[in-house]
Amino acid sequence: MEKINNELWEKSVAFHGHECPGLTIGYRAALYAMELLDLTFSADEQVVCISENDACGVDAIQVILGCSIGKGNLLFHMTGKQAFSFYNRKTGNSVRLVLKKNQNMDRQQSFEHYHTCAPEDMFLVKKTTLQVPEHARIFSSFVCDCCGETAGANWIRLQGDQKLCMDCYQNYDRFHV
Repeated sequence: MEKINNELWEKSVAFHGHECPGLTIGYRAALYAMELLDLTFSADEQVVCISENDACGVDAIQVILGCSIGKGNLLFHMTGKQAFSFYNRKTGNSVRLVLKKNQNMDRQQSFEHYHTCAPEDMFLVKKTTLQVPEHARIFSSFVCDCCGETAGANWIRLQGDQKLCMDCYQNYDRFHV
């Protein structure tokens, strides 16, 4: 049974810039999530991915499932784990895929293993631990009274009578002066 769809793999490699075991992890996770949750490429926010890492595999997830930071359907919950939660907003179903421990393989052996193994041999299938995030919001914008740059309302802080962006705002902390 062929585990790699050459067209999707080549698109993923072109987007990422090179072939590597990490890209393969995200590639296989995206395909497995498609199978488990009946997913297709997400033109908007129908599919959501919460990645627990910011490693190579996230690039394949963007290419295959259409999850992106700009659309608001790719989010990071940084735990440093090779784990991805996928959500199908249409059905309400979700799954968390966690990479199984690599059995002392070198880089090339991992690459070959990830390309040929069955998805259930590669990932633990678990229940998601995070709720599906709300749809992305559009915020009003304000000009920072200090630097003059515009920032979304959610990232503006009041200091005295000034509206300041996160870069210009000085956090008040009496213990770390």
